[in-house]
Amino acid sequence: MTEKLPLLLVQMGHPPLDIRKAVGEQPQWFHAALGDVGPVRVVCPFEGEALPAAGTFSGAVISGSWSMVTAHEEWSERTAQWLREMIQADIPLLGVCYGHQLMAYALGGVVDYHPQGSEVGQIPVTLNDAALHDPLLSGLPNRFDTFLSHEQSVLTLPPDAVVLGASSHDPHQIIRYSPSALSVQFHPEFSAPVMNKIITSRSERVAMKGKDRDALLGKVSDTPTSRAILQRFVALL
Repeated sequence: MTEKLPLLLVQMGHPPLDIRKAVGEQPQWFHAALGDVGPVRVVCPFEGEALPAAGTFSGAVISGSWSMVTAHEEWSERTAQWLREMIQADIPLLGVCYGHQLMAYALGGVVDYHPQGSEVGQIPVTLNDAALHDPLLSGLPNRFDTFLSHEQSVLTLPPDAVVLGASSHDPHQIIRYSPSALSVQFHPEFSAPVMNKIITSRSERVAMKGKDRDALLGKVSDTPTSRAILQRFVALL
C-alpha cells in the first residue's frame, strides 16, 4: 500500500508570546480544528526552513501571521514565489488570512492596509452566486459566521481570480485562483478561546483601537461552517 503523503502546514510566524502562552501555537489550532487527518508536516519559512517540492505532500494550508505582506520580508517573498510554482503545478492550496493575502499578492493582486481599519471578532460572511457550485463551498449556508483578525486586506484582485464571499467590511473574503487554489481572509482554525484571547491581548492593541472589546467578546461563540471549509479542503486531498 502506498503511504499517504502528508498535509503541509506552512506556518507564517509565531503568535505573540502572550497569545502563545494562553492558547498555544498555530499548528495546535489547526490540529484541533481538523482532528485526526493523518500525517501533517509543518514548515516554517520565517525560520529559514526550505519549502518542499511538489509531489512530496498532498496539499498545503498557508497560515496567518502577525507580519504584514507589505513588509516584503525575504521569507515571505520566497513563499510567494513557491506559491506561484505550486499553483502552476496544480497543487491543492488553501490560504488563511496572511496566506490569503500572500496568494493574492503572489498572483498579481494588491494587498495593503484596509482604508476602514482592522476587522476583528466573530463576523458574518455572505457567499455569492459564484460559490454555489464551488467544491469547497457548495451546500454551505449562504451566510455564516467567521472569526477574523486582520489589518491588511486584498484591495485589488489578481487577474482571473473569482470572489466567492464577502463581509460588510471586506469584499474579498473568499477568493478562488484556480481549480486547486483558494484562500479565505477569515480563520477557520480559530476556536472561541483563541478569538477571545486575541480580542483581549495586549499585543493586539493597535488592531483593537476604537473597538468595543466587551461587545466583541459578547458575540464570540463558534464558527462551525467556517471550520467546515478547512475540513472539506483536507478531505478532498
